Amino acid sequence: MKYLDEYRAREQAQGILGRIREISKRPVNIMEICGTHTHAISRYGIRQALPPNIRLISGPGCPVCVTSAGDINRIIAFSRARPDVIIATFGDMLRVPGSNSSLQEERAAGGDIRVVYSPLNALDFARTNPEKEVVIYAVGFETTAPTVAATILQAHTEAIKNLSVLSLHKLTPPAMKALLDSGGAVIDGFICPGHVTAIIGAKAYGFLADDYHAACVVAGFEPLDAIFGIYMLISQLEAGRAEIEIQYDRVVTWDGNRRAQAIIAEVYEPCDSTWRGVGMIPGSGLAIRQAYAQYDALRRFEIPAGDETEPAGCRCGEVLKGMIAPPECPLFGRACNTERPVGPCMVSSEGTCAAYYKYRSITV
Repeated sequence: MKYLDEYRAREQAQGILGRIREISKRPVNIMEICGTHTHAISRYGIRQALPPNIRLISGPGCPVCVTSAGDINRIIAFSRARPDVIIATFGDMLRVPGSNSSLQEERAAGGDIRVVYSPLNALDFARTNPEKEVVIYAVGFETTAPTVAATILQAHTEAIKNLSVLSLHKLTPPAMKALLDSGGAVIDGFICPGHVTAIIGAKAYGFLADDYHAACVVAGFEPLDAIFGIYMLISQLEAGRAEIEIQYDRVVTWDGNRRAQAIIAEVYEPCDSTWRGVGMIPGSGLAIRQAYAQYDALRRFEIPAGDETEPAGCRCGEVLKGMIAPPECPLFGRACNTERPVGPCMVSSEGTCAAYYKYRSITV
């Protein structure tokens, strides 16, 4: 298939892996900050194909997974208290367990909880149900923030009064900084997320190279993308360089999508945000600006903060920080699996635990 098969060519992959083995001389730890990378690395056996001195660590790259327990419990409690409100959510969020329930269970009990493929779908709910309030449960990184912002702008243009957004968006660069500041997992370089960087631009990671001497490569999601991105990182590290490079140049630019950036800046302003396993990270969230306060669900409704208690035995927080690999969690593959998930990392299609579990039989 054109534009796909060429990024899955086995002989080319083996050639690049050979070059990695030739130049890689010392132990290095590389973290990918994208759930799609985690799944590609697992699906194609890239982790096992690398020399043993190169360790790939999965970071907080899944927006469902990094949503705090308190924010999960908050929307579940709200859906139970206000069954008259339509809650629009992405599908993965349905199955994430809260302390006592999930959105899926609340829907089964009669809650009006609807899955959307785009936030713009919620506009249709608001138009066709003018007597009901519609709340978008907005979870995601910089990739989904522009579409939610565009939805708010469209609602404003149409003077739609019964739509609001619970903004739980997260920003990627502050989380990367927090990981390095924490002194937890040792990280020599990052495979930066292609989708996020298409929005924010590769220059957003400049401080990582300048202030932390961390090498960064923005890579695509096919196996050759990931392998060549790793090769570029190893080349930097072995040469003692720390730079921001773009492997995924067919999509990503240095400056990013300025139109999307402008929409985000118009509707949102940075705020502190709580990440599962990491805690509060200053300036890592997006709050709706005062100019669009009528579309802010936190201003429109009483939605108190939820219980932050994590599921008993779940170590998703440590997985998200790169402190442990999923098999090191005592629940992995036993009490917690994709059919009966205990933590969000096993629920989401981008979750690290789900990737390890789904592709656990792959060997190279």
